[in-house]
Amino acid sequence: MAYGKRCGDANIPVLQKLVQSRHRLARLLGYAHFADYALDHRMSKTSTRVIRFLEDISSSLTDLASRELSFLKDLKRKEEGELPFGVEDLLYYIKRVEELQFDLDFGDIRQYFPVSLVLPGILKICQDLFGLKIEEVTEIDVWYYDVRAFAVFDSGSGKLLGYFYLDMFSREGKFSQSCVVALQNNALFSNGACQIPVALLIAQFAKDGGEAVPLGFSEVVNLFHEFGHVVQHICNRASFARFSGLRVDPDFREIPSQLLENWCYESFTLKLISGYRQDITKPLVDEVCKTLKRWRYSFSALKSLQEILYCLFDQKIYSDDDVDFHQLIRSLHPRVMLGLPVVEGTNPASCFPRAVIGSEATCYSRLWSEVYAADIFASQFGDGHEHPNLYNGLQFRDKVLAPGGGKEAMELLTSFLGREPSTEAYTETRSKYSL
Repeated sequence: MAYGKRCGDANIPVLQKLVQSRHRLARLLGYAHFADYALDHRMSKTSTRVIRFLEDISSSLTDLASRELSFLKDLKRKEEGELPFGVEDLLYYIKRVEELQFDLDFGDIRQYFPVSLVLPGILKICQDLFGLKIEEVTEIDVWYYDVRAFAVFDSGSGKLLGYFYLDMFSREGKFSQSCVVALQNNALFSNGACQIPVALLIAQFAKDGGEAVPLGFSEVVNLFHEFGHVVQHICNRASFARFSGLRVDPDFREIPSQLLENWCYESFTLKLISGYRQDITKPLVDEVCKTLKRWRYSFSALKSLQEILYCLFDQKIYSDDDVDFHQLIRSLHPRVMLGLPVVEGTNPASCFPRAVIGSEATCYSRLWSEVYAADIFASQFGDGHEHPNLYNGLQFRDKVLAPGGGKEAMELLTSFLGREPSTEAYTETRSKYSL
């Protein structure tokens, strides 16, 4: 209770003032409210479209989320008797079910992901999927002894496309986040010369006694994600630096990375990148590979509804005037969370930092990317296919990545898919792997 009430009296007036100030500044620029200003140059375009997107996802997940919630209520009834189930029980009982249903020891699984196998495996997936040839460059100056550099070529023509650096291990004084930094964007000069794109992938993997520690599964997924940004940066062939590299629609920027994450859960990929620390010829067994995929979607509908709740709150406070924040969250919560009310005496709006700075009016964007990445993966690369589809990968590279910010993102996806992107694959995949 105390945790849910933290800073409520102090934070809500600050958030209200920020929202009012942003509305006022947006109107100076001719917008009706701040959300219209924030979304004007994004795929979503309008607040109305974002709210419809979120409510459509919420509606399509309702049946599955209801089954998940009933399962949790039954477990609580067995363990605690006829006590009411509240939103405060969700995380605890989700974890309890996962412990009971999934025989996954992530400490043991870590022993199967040495960097020496994971990195070459990711490079192979990227090469086979997008028609690339990646070669390490050794005769080059780097800023630390374990930083590595690679050149990327088109596998068909042999044309140099770009370079990237890997700075993978944590050290004192190093930037502490994992990310991809655009060091140089692709650009075409008036004399016909081309500026080659260069990217830097920063990770925070550990060493013990100078030796790389095997990666946790979440680190493996994150590395796939960041490589999606590397591929996006290097394959963006827009002629102007303003539109190349990662300078694309923010609603689109995460789609290639979210797409590449899907391969982390395919059995052929897991076997390619895994090998027991003491005998790397022994990859993860089939049962563990299949369980990891089921674990990924464990209670995914309820988890998605929780995210949708906060995305709707963020969107509504920035698309209307004089919103009563406390009343809004109290009305949204049971409507989205299948009747579960806000814990009495708490106000989640007081401790939701993304609505304050960094993602104001754009909290939906991560979910937007995940939904459309799911559509691309399911429709073009086939959920469960044993190997990357080179033809479709090249189509994605040429039709989606290459134009970059030079074309509207929705136009790129529509051209690639042959239709507008859909939300169906996102919900169907979750139903397929549900309890």
